[in-house]
Amino acid sequence: MLRFDPFRDVDSLTSAMLGASSGSDRAPRFMPMDLYKVDDHYMLSADLPGVDPGSIDVDVDRGTLTLTARRSAPESTGVQWISSERFAGTFRRQVSLGDGVDTERISASYDNGVLSVTIPLAERAKPRKIDIAHTELSGETRSLEHQST
Repeated sequence: MLRFDPFRDVDSLTSAMLGASSGSDRAPRFMPMDLYKVDDHYMLSADLPGVDPGSIDVDVDRGTLTLTARRSAPESTGVQWISSERFAGTFRRQVSLGDGVDTERISASYDNGVLSVTIPLAERAKPRKIDIAHTELSGETRSLEHQST
């Protein structure tokens, strides 16, 4: 355990000059996440350890997915902090979705400190086969896909 921190005074001075709060009520800096595509949907996984599941909000508005969660600070009455590195407060992350997703079918779950959001592709954005039409000498138009060889 580290009881003496030679940089504590410098950190306090810097926080005071920048207007940042100190102690366990510091604002979270980031919400680590992964975003990847699987078949016909995207998967977003965000690390939110120690967050109350009831505080998590997943919202879609005008093509932007917003993830919000809150981690409460531990009770600090009568506590002498030796080290305080776990952020408490509100976490927020926004992702621009674009036009190719079905916002009506987005779903989310929270398990073991990980928020998982499934973002399905819209039907119009899914890959599809395009028929190629061609005109034979007789003037009849036929689809190449239906033509026998």
